[in-house]
Amino acid sequence: MKKDIHPKYYPNTQVRCACGNSFTVGSTKELIEIEVCSQCHPFYTGKEKMVDTAGRVEKFRKRLAKKERKRKKK
Repeated sequence: MKKDIHPKYYPNTQVRCACGNSFTVGSTKELIEIEVCSQCHPFYTGKEKMVDTAGRVEKFRKRLAKKERKRKKK
């Protein structure tokens, strides 16, 4: 086998969620920041909540506004 081809493994990687929850896992990264975890995800909590991933709602609204402007020009 080739030597030194695998990334460094961190057995106590800290994972931080946007809701404030944090926990440790094993990973090849030292720190992982996430937006949704099991403590705040609607599936696990049973609470309905809008989960906006990467600004998709804003992208949709911009695209919709652009179509409206085109329609008004005609």
